[in-house]
Amino acid sequence: MSAPTTTRADHSAMTHREIMEALSGLLLVLFAAMASSTIVSTALPKIIGDLNGSQTQYTWVVTATLLTATATTPIWGKLSDLFSKKLLVQLSIVIFVLGSLIAGFTQNTEQLIAARAFQGIGMGGVQALVQVAIAAMIPPRERGRYNGYLGGVMALATVGGPLLGGLIVDSDWLGWRWCFFIGAPFAVIALIVLQKTLHLPVMRRDNVKIDWMGASLIAAGVSVILVWVSFVDDSFAWISWETLAMVGAGVILLALAVWVESRVAEPVVPLPIVRQRTTALAILGSLAVGMAMFGGSVFLGQYFQIGRGYSPTQAGLLMIPMMIGILVSSTIAGRMITKSGKIKPYIVAGTIVLVVGFAGLATLDHDTPLWYVGIAMALVGIGVGMSMQNLVLAVQNTVALKDIGAASSTVAFFRSLGGTIGVSVLGAVLARQVSESMTEQMTAAGMPAGSSNSGVSALNLSSLPEAVQHMVRVAYGDATGHIFLISAAVAVIGVVAAVAMKPAMLRSTVDVGATTEKEPALAAK
Repeated sequence: MSAPTTTRADHSAMTHREIMEALSGLLLVLFAAMASSTIVSTALPKIIGDLNGSQTQYTWVVTATLLTATATTPIWGKLSDLFSKKLLVQLSIVIFVLGSLIAGFTQNTEQLIAARAFQGIGMGGVQALVQVAIAAMIPPRERGRYNGYLGGVMALATVGGPLLGGLIVDSDWLGWRWCFFIGAPFAVIALIVLQKTLHLPVMRRDNVKIDWMGASLIAAGVSVILVWVSFVDDSFAWISWETLAMVGAGVILLALAVWVESRVAEPVVPLPIVRQRTTALAILGSLAVGMAMFGGSVFLGQYFQIGRGYSPTQAGLLMIPMMIGILVSSTIAGRMITKSGKIKPYIVAGTIVLVVGFAGLATLDHDTPLWYVGIAMALVGIGVGMSMQNLVLAVQNTVALKDIGAASSTVAFFRSLGGTIGVSVLGAVLARQVSESMTEQMTAAGMPAGSSNSGVSALNLSSLPEAVQHMVRVAYGDATGHIFLISAAVAVIGVVAAVAMKPAMLRSTVDVGATTEKEPALAAK
């Protein structure tokens, strides 16, 4: 093993130009990863329709990516505390590019789900490691200002992604496969930029031990629970031997993971960090925000296209209010946090606005005025922008630099877990509501149940009779409000967690052990 390598002794002394040069590659990586999801969000109804898939498969195309990203996030984070952060970022980009290309060549929904699962491994690494790299370069007090840039890039991906996805799907000379191909060039460019601009210390330690047992148990336990969440009350009943077997296996695996993590020298998820008050509450808040971020983008795109009859491009345009809300709130909140050094008020305000926004979306049906939908989406975006990144920042402010990777990835892990569970549960509720509505409408119209879509997906509207198309639109439009009522209830947990967080001033150093002349004054405030 080679000698330790560093680029500078004190990373808190990095100039603004040096930080921005390094951020350019990291933000480009994040843009490529996030855009790959948002591009697909508006194109997915068309993709699943062309592949003749079901509503359950629609949900699983999203769930598969979130599942693997969630399961691998703590592993990426822990590895970043042991090995080269730069090398790990580059490795995650390579996996992401390969997954994107494979997804673009798939021929059925089963292949697409598998490809997206592989792509999720790379996405999990990118999302976790970008946060880790930024934390290794910038002190928490200054990080709020740079989180504004981060929020801007995320907003650009979330605003531009749906629009780009819609344009690709609506263009006959491209087709939906380019929704997956288009992210690869951006990722390759990011890989090249990172090679030239990202210079972080490589901290190599003797006798390094990777907790493969704990990582495997965590991944297996989470996967089993999420598979159960996706299929319960559809393929089998809540009270059944399948439920007993899957939930029991998941609980046992996670209990074994906790036992292993409490005993190994290098745990994937350090339990002392998780037991800290700030981290524990940030985890609860991240679960709620995760459901907002993923559930909103996935099912709102479907609502506009299937429930309201808009094209993919129009659906992307209609989602702009939510994306603008994320952009404006994250940028303004980031700068105000940097100026004041206080973070709790913004997290509390963000989670409250999030609940209000979801409560507004809970009243949606197939003919709700678009201006009302836009206002509710904007509130959801504002809530996400004020809370999502700042929950990670609150945790990073409490841990030492050596634990930044594990702490950041732990919060990201639970945020992704919330998103995965949210998409799975909301998708199952939506499918059940749509099925019941279709049965009622067909019975009222004197049509035998099941005669509307023999061999044809309900999402493939162009292949259905006009009368049935109207029934599908009513069913999806009216069912969407039910799932956002659930989201509003879960988001209340985020408010409780935010209120319970202990107020703290952001430190002005990269590591908790370092001090500056300003630190005593800040602590005294």
